[in-house]
Amino acid sequence: MSKEKIVVLVDDDEDALEQLGLVLKSAGYGVRTATSREEAEELLLSVHPDLAILDLMMEHMDSGIVLCHTLKKLYPGLPVILLTAVTSATGLDLKPASAEAQSWLMADAMLDKPARPEEIRSTVARLLNEPAEVVPDHAH
Repeated sequence: MSKEKIVVLVDDDEDALEQLGLVLKSAGYGVRTATSREEAEELLLSVHPDLAILDLMMEHMDSGIVLCHTLKKLYPGLPVILLTAVTSATGLDLKPASAEAQSWLMADAMLDKPARPEEIRSTVARLLNEPAEVVPDHAH
């Protein structure tokens, strides 16, 4: 990578932030983190990320969606990945089933938590139009 790409991670689960951060740093990305929608909005005043990964449900059930909409207004074209544990917790699949639902959600990808490291790396690389680097999971 010529210039280090910056990924903003937002999740109220600090363990999840740490794990995601390690996965992305090992793939050569710069990482900035926030633990709430409000903290993320503050961070985005000084950081223009290349991509954002947001937890769907944080302090409020819709925090990730609200933040996604804010990001898309602030930085049109910014790739956003939403992470959700709803499917594993409830069995409900919240992934948009139609193009209309996808456009309302505004996220470029939606992954179930916990997302596998190779799934995170390949999705980030795809959204940033970069070749996916194959990094063994035990390399952390």
